[in-house]
Amino acid sequence: MAMALSVLVVLLLAVLYEGIKVGKAKLLHQVLVNLPTSISQQAIAETDGESAGSDSSPVSRTHHRWYLCHFGQSLIHVIQVVIGYFIMLAVMSYNTWIFLGVVLGSAVGYYLAYPLLSMA
Repeated sequence: MAMALSVLVVLLLAVLYEGIKVGKAKLLHQVLVNLPTSISQQAIAETDGESAGSDSSPVSRTHHRWYLCHFGQSLIHVIQVVIGYFIMLAVMSYNTWIFLGVVLGSAVGYYLAYPLLSMA
C-alpha cells in the first residue's frame, strides 16, 4: 500500500512538473508578445529626452509590470527546479516502480499540458 501511494505521489509530481513547464513557456510567450511595444515606447521617450522616472508615465508602469512579471517567472522557475530535484531524488532511489511512475507521470503531464500551448 505504501509503495502504491509513493508511486502515485511521484506520478503526480511529474505531471505537475510538466504542467509548470508548459505554463511557464506560455507565460513567457505572452510577455514577449506584449514586450516590443513597451520597449519601443521607452526608446522613444528616452530619445526625445523625456523623463522616464515619473511614476505616472506609461513607460514607468510598463517597467513595474515587467519587474512584477519577471518576479513571477522567477518564482515559477524556482518551484519547477525544486519539484525537478524531488523527482530526481525519487528516481535515484533505484526503485523500478518509482522510476516507472516518473516516466508515466511525465508522459501523462506532457499529454495533458501540451495542447495548452496552442491555445490563444
